[in-house]
Amino acid sequence: MEFLRNSSLWALQILLLYFFAFVSNNGGVDASHKVYMHLQSTSSANVKNVHRTGYHFQPPKNWINDPNGPMYYNGVYHLFYQYNPKGAVWGNIVWAHSVSTDLINWIPLEPAIYPSKIFDKFGTWSGSATILPGNKPIILYTGIVDANRTQVQNYAIPANLSDPYLRKWIKPDNNPLIVADMSINKTQFRDPTTAWMGRDGHWRILVGSVRNHRGKAILYRSKDFMKWTKAKHPLHTATNTGNWECPDFFPVSLKHTNGLDTSYNGEYIKHVLKVSLDVTRFEYYTVGTYDTKKDRYIPDNTSVDGWKGLRLDYGNYYASKSFYDPSKNRRIMLGWANESDTVDDDVRKGWAGVHPIPRKLWLDPSGKQLVQWPVKELETLRKEKVQLSNHKLYKGEKIEVKGITVAQADVEVTFSFASLDKAEPFDPSWADLYAQDVCFIKGSTVQGGLGPFGLITLASKNLEEYTPVFFRVFKAQDKYKVLMCSDASRSTLKNETTMYKPSFAGYVDVDLAYKKLSLRSLIDNSVVESFGAGGKTCITSRVYPTLAIFDKAHLFAFNNGTEAITIETLNAWSMADAKLH
Repeated sequence: MEFLRNSSLWALQILLLYFFAFVSNNGGVDASHKVYMHLQSTSSANVKNVHRTGYHFQPPKNWINDPNGPMYYNGVYHLFYQYNPKGAVWGNIVWAHSVSTDLINWIPLEPAIYPSKIFDKFGTWSGSATILPGNKPIILYTGIVDANRTQVQNYAIPANLSDPYLRKWIKPDNNPLIVADMSINKTQFRDPTTAWMGRDGHWRILVGSVRNHRGKAILYRSKDFMKWTKAKHPLHTATNTGNWECPDFFPVSLKHTNGLDTSYNGEYIKHVLKVSLDVTRFEYYTVGTYDTKKDRYIPDNTSVDGWKGLRLDYGNYYASKSFYDPSKNRRIMLGWANESDTVDDDVRKGWAGVHPIPRKLWLDPSGKQLVQWPVKELETLRKEKVQLSNHKLYKGEKIEVKGITVAQADVEVTFSFASLDKAEPFDPSWADLYAQDVCFIKGSTVQGGLGPFGLITLASKNLEEYTPVFFRVFKAQDKYKVLMCSDASRSTLKNETTMYKPSFAGYVDVDLAYKKLSLRSLIDNSVVESFGAGGKTCITSRVYPTLAIFDKAHLFAFNNGTEAITIETLNAWSMADAKLH
C-alpha cells in the first residue's frame, strides 16, 4: 500500500483506505506492500549517494523494511530486518542480520533466515526474539506457505551458541509451531511478539490479525515453547481498526525511566500495547493494565484504540519493535521509515528504506503516554559544535546556524516566550480533524500569535526548498494546545504528482507554566527526525531536496508569530558517518 499523498484530502483518503481494507478483509489478500513483480529482482548497477543517510541505519543497497527480533545477547546487539537482496522494491524478503556493540555502528552478516522450507517457501516475514532460560535465544517469525499468502508461525534457533555473532540459524523440521484455526483469517495472521512468562510458568505470545474489521492481538500459551494453545479470547481487540501488524506488548515503570524485562510483572507498572495499523500505516499505542488472572489488557480511560489514539511517531515511522536491554537497563524501540519519493526513483538510486535512530522509551510521569529519546550512543558521532543563546526573534525574523554540516547534523534548541496572551483561538471546527490537517491549514508561512516558531531544515539559500519543524500554540477553552509540525510540502522542487510531501503533525501534551518548548532534530540528508518537549511528540519526515543538498543546505531558526520568541539555548553539531563495515 502506498502512503497517502495529499494532506488536504486526508479524511477522504482515510475513508477510501478503509474501504479497500474492507474489500481485502472479506476474501482478498492484503499485501501490506504494493507489489511490483517486474522490479523485485532489478538491481541498480550504481547506487546513487544523493539523499543517502550518513548515520541512520541502511544497507549499502536495495530494499529494507521492518526491524525484526532485535535483541541484546552476550554483549552484542542483534538487528534482524526485512530485506530484498535483489532489488530496491519490496519482494524476495529475507531476514538480514547485522550486529553492533553500540546500536549506531553495525557489522553486516549473512541473512539469518530465508525461504527454504515447506513452512516458509513463499516468504519469511516479521517476528521477534526471546531469550529462554539457560540464556538461549529463539526467534519466532511468520512463514508464508503458499501463493495465497497463508501465514503460519515458525521458529529458528542459533546453530552455534559459542559464535559471538550467531551467524547461522536453523529452522527445525517440527515447524510450523502455530497454524490458524477456522476462526482466524489465515492471510492476516502475522508478526509474533517477544514471549513473556506468566506467573503460572507458561509462556505467552501475541499474533496480530483482523476479523470483520476488528483488529486483534491473538493470545497463545505454551509450557515448553513448542506446543502452543490459542486462548479462548484475544488479549485485546478493537472495532473498526483494520489489521493489526507488528504488535508489541511490554511493561513500563510508574516510578522510573528504566526499562523492564518483558516478563516483569511486579508493582508500580503499566503495560503498553502497540500495533501497526495496516490501513493508515501509522504506529498506535495505548497505556493500560494487564489483568494476569484473566489474560486481558484494559487500556486506561486516557488511551483510545484506533486512528484517534496515541502514536509512537506522527510521521514516516512504521513496523516498530522494542526489546529490553539488560546491559543498560532500558527499553529500546526500533522502527522503519519508508521512502516518500517514487518507485522509479528508488530503482534508479538503487536503495529504499532507512531505520530511524534507536530510541530509549519510558512512561511519562503523568502515566498517560510514552516518552522517546535517541539512544545516548548517538552522541559519539557529534563533531564540530556551534552554540547560540539568549537570541530574540521578532515576527518574521530568522537566524542562520552556520559552522557545521547542516545537511547531516544534530540540533537541540529551547525556545521561551514572555506571555501566552497572543495564543490564537483554536477553531472548534478543527476538533474532529487530525493534527496533520491543522498543520496543513496553519503552515509555517501563515502568521500567528504564539508561533509558528522553530527550525527550518534542509533549506536552499533562497528558500526555494525547505522543511520547517515548528510549534504553534492555540488557546482552546480552558487549556492551551501545542501543535508540532514537520512540513515537507516545500521540501523539494521535484514536482512528481506521486511524491509524498505531507505536513506531518501531532499535539504536544506539555505544561506551559514555564513558557518554554524544546526541540531536537536529527537531520540526515533525506531524514528529519524530530523530538518535541523532550520526546513527548516525535515526527519523522523523509524529504528529497534538489538544491539543499550536502554543503548547499542551510539551517535557520525562525519565528513567524507576533509574540517575540527567545532562543534560550541552541546547540548544533556536525554528525560523522556511522560505520557499516
